[in-house]
Formats: sequence, structure tokens, C-alpha cells
Amino acid sequence: MGMRREAVQRGRVPPTQHPGFPGQMALTNGDPLNGHTYLSSFISMLIRAEPYPTSRYGQCMQPNNIMGIENICELAARLLFSAVEWARNIPFFPDLQVADQVALLRLSWSELFVLNAAQCSMPLHVAPLLAAAGLHASPMAADRVVAFMDHIRIFQEQVEKLKALHVDSAEYSCLKAIVLFSSDACGLSDVAHIEGLQEKSQCALEEYVRSQYPNQPTRFGKLLLRLPSLRTVSAQNNFWEIYL
Repeated sequence: MGMRREAVQRGRVPPTQHPGFPGQMALTNGDPLNGHTYLSSFISMLIRAEPYPTSRYGQCMQPNNIMGIENICELAARLLFSAVEWARNIPFFPDLQVADQVALLRLSWSELFVLNAAQCSMPLHVAPLLAAAGLHASPMAADRVVAFMDHIRIFQEQVEKLKALHVDSAEYSCLKAIVLFSSDACGLSDVAHIEGLQEKSQCALEEYVRSQYPNQPTRFGKLLLRLPSLRTVSAQNNFWEIYL
């Protein structure tokens, strides 16, 4: 819980120098948006803001590709810190008032966490390990155990549904920007400006998908439809309090 508060409110994250997630080359070898230079540049900056390469996440895995319980909290920390660091380095966000930055991160951090978990290809067998680590760290009554395992299931379902869409790095970056720039955050000083940034992110995603996946006319809609369900995970407070 303390780690989450520190990351969101202070933005204190490990120093990083590398971009990276699977598919990060999608926009680095030319402009795939066929003339949409501005949107292409915007997406490229979103991708370059990614603080951790895939190999850094892989360090949590053992040689047999199984994650040990002792590494679960480390992975959770990296996923959370990378979400905050990414936000601090993308276009427009650093220019917002600090109070607005904090408000946006407070609302969206858990959804960004889920997107990062899917983006780094969290293995299927991590869910029971997460449950075991949580139950070991904080013994629960039987009814809470049942509820907690249900929260684990919901989390893993959201991760797997995103992975099933084979979302590339550009799409993940746009989805995270759409989630981050939410006018639903409390106390924003300029709601219209935040709405404009979210719309810009959505337009960038739409143009990218149209250009890169012309044979998948429903892909853009499918990606957007994944976002509301992420909040079903963010609402599970007991789940997050154990690990963060």
C-alpha cells in the first residue's frame, strides 16, 4: 500500500534508460501511418516513454519460466513504477498542473498496471502464485479467501483477454494514454483539456489500427471495449492492498 502511494504521489521510480515491450519496433523504422505524420510522431513518443525493456521483466523468471513467489512483489513494483514513469515522460502530461497529474494517476494507476501486466506477457501460472503470496503475507478468514481468489480470477481474465487480441506496443501505448487522460478524475482544473488529450490519443489509435490492420475492421472497437472492464479490477481494493 505504501509503495503504491509513494509511486503515485511522488513519482519516485528507479532510473531507466531503455524503451521496450514486445513489438516496440512498430513505429521506429519509418512512418507506418501513410501521411499521418503528427499522429505517428505522437505514438512514437508514447512508445519511447516506456521505461523498462522486456528483459528487465524477464529477470523475475526462473530458468524453467516459472516465477517464484519471492519475485512476485518485485514484478508488481516494476509494473507499477513503469506505469508512473511512462506517464511522466509522455507528451502533454508533464505540462499539466501537478495536482492534475496526481489526480489522473490516482484514478488510472490500477488500469495501467493491468495493461502493463498484459503487455509484458505475464504467464498463466502467475495467478495462483499471486494468491499464495497474498494469503501467506496476510492470513484471511475463509470468506475473504473466496473473495480474494475471485479477484485474482478477474485480474487474470482481463490480462488474458488483452493478450488474446495480440495487442502491439503502439496499441498498448495508445490504450494507456486513453486510460490516463480521463476526465473522470476528481478535481481537475481543466476538464476540457484532458478530454481533448484523451480524444487525441483515441484518434491516434484509430488511425494506427486502420493503417496497420486494414483487414481487421473491428479491431479498433474491440480494443476500446476492453477498457471499461479494466475498472472491474481497479475496484477490487483488497486485491491491490495486499501487493501494493
